[in-house]
Order: sequence, then structure tokens, then C-alpha cells
Amino acid sequence: MDEIISEKEIDGIVQNVINDYGKGRNIDEINIFNKPDKNEVRAVVQDLFRIVFPGYFRDRTYKIYNPVNSFAVTIEDIFYHLNKQVCLALDFCKLRGTMTEEERVIEGYRICREFFGRIPAIREYIETDLLAAYDGDPAAGCFEEIILAYPGLMAITVYRIAHELYLLRVPVIPRLMTEYAHSETGIDIHPGASIDKYFFIDHGTGIVIGETSVIGKNVKIYQGVTIGALSTRGGQKLSGKKRHPTIKDNVTIYAGASILGGETEIGENSIIGGNTFITSSVPPDTRVSIKNPEMEYRSHDKKLVREEIKQSEEWFYII
Repeated sequence: MDEIISEKEIDGIVQNVINDYGKGRNIDEINIFNKPDKNEVRAVVQDLFRIVFPGYFRDRTYKIYNPVNSFAVTIEDIFYHLNKQVCLALDFCKLRGTMTEEERVIEGYRICREFFGRIPAIREYIETDLLAAYDGDPAAGCFEEIILAYPGLMAITVYRIAHELYLLRVPVIPRLMTEYAHSETGIDIHPGASIDKYFFIDHGTGIVIGETSVIGKNVKIYQGVTIGALSTRGGQKLSGKKRHPTIKDNVTIYAGASILGGETEIGENSIIGGNTFITSSVPPDTRVSIKNPEMEYRSHDKKLVREEIKQSEEWFYII
């Protein structure tokens, strides 16, 4: 086989692909050194978990006996790598316009300094999320289990980190962070969403929370829930507009529910049943459920039996 393919043919194949890069399209960019590195951003997220949960995620690179000294080295190292990626990302911010290299360095340092100043507040929110997970899940054996094993807390933690960078108007990187969590957990939270304390995601797979969603305190969400937009046909014209619902305090949303639309508001203390489809506001203290479904059974003699499924007060637990 090696003798059939000549060096000239290989050169022709290679040149044909390279020539395709010169057409001036968005996908033709070949400079790989002027953009954020996806893998390095993921590494920064993993490193930030060691700051958020200092006793749970170790770095085997540093061999330092004193944990305080170890954390000092870790924090400085993370600051360096995050600052590098932020400076690269600033080239892609349509809100800032073109920046000189010196301006990017100054602004990147300012952003990272402010972000690290917010870490205590980020950790305060994550502590409430941990408490909500423990209080809300009878299957949780201990706090350690939740921190180390629960995909919901992982996704929320990455969101809390990315959200602060989003508020600091850092382009690209916040989305890279939450998409990393999405790929690991199946939970897609846009970094622009506004989520208050004591947020609990149980199971989590298939959850989608859109950019302009607003979620209050003590909200619990199960797997397969969508908090999304009614339509995105307007494309970029809709950028910056409220497209996703508002979920007030103390709301529980069970598996498979879809809540859509920027004007849709779910009132305080409401319970949204599984597999419901909501496109208009729900008053406070309301239980929403779908009409009783009907089961169908066929016996061996082809006899058909239908049975209405009885729904108890807590019928919408789908776990």
C-alpha cells in the first residue's frame, strides 16, 4: 500500500487542503496562539476547585508539607494561568472594541484581581448550595459524598465561578467553563443566568438553564428540566433581551418539565409537576400537573384493560 501512494500525491493532497484555508472565511483562521486554550481553561476550572474545596481536591505537582504554603503557591499559579487566558479572550469582546496589547494586559490583570477578590463570596454561595443538597436529598450520606460525587454540585460550582467572570464582561471563557461542566455532567447552565443561594439540582442529566433566566432562593430542580426561550428565530437581534423565565423563591420543578419565555414567571412556593409544559406565568403557592395519564394493558387473550394512574400529592416525584 505504501508503494501505491507516491510522495507527489501526498504533497498534492496536503496542498489542496492548505489552499482551502485562504478563502477568508471565519473557519479559515490558522493562528493558534492568539486565542484562549480550551484545555487550559478546563485545567483552570479544576484548579479553582482546589480553592473552593481546599480539603477535597489535591494537586500532586507541589510537594509542600505546610498546607497554607501549598495554597499560596496554588493561588498564584491559578492567577497566572487565568490571567493569560483572559488577556487572550479580550480580543473577542464585541462590547470592548479593539484593544492594544498593553490595554489587554492592564485590563486582564484588573479583571483577575477583582475575580479573586470575589472568591469568598463565591464560596459563601456554594456552601449554601451544599447545604441545600444535603437537606433536600435523603440519599445523601454526608457532605463529603455530595462534594466528591454529585454532578449537580459540580455544575453549580462551575457556574458560580463562570458567572462572576461573565459579570466582569470576560468573553468566551465563562462559556468554555460551563460547557466543560456540561460535558462532564449533562447539565447546561449558561454563565449569564442569575441564580440565588440554596440552589439544588438532583440527578441533573438533561437540565438546561438559559442565559437570561432568573432563579430565586431555595429552588430545587430535577433531571430533564428546561428553563428556556420560547423562540430564537430573531437570532442576534434578541441578544441582551430577556428570553428566559423567572423562577421565584422556594420553587420545586420536577423531572421533564419545560418552562419557556422571558415573560413567564413561576411564583413563590409553587410546585411544577413532571413533564409539564409551561409558557405563561404561574401564581404563587400553586401546584401544576398534567392531566391524569392512562395506562393500557393487553393480556395474552388480547383483552384490553385501561387504568387511570392515580396521582397523590407527591405524584410528580419522578426519580
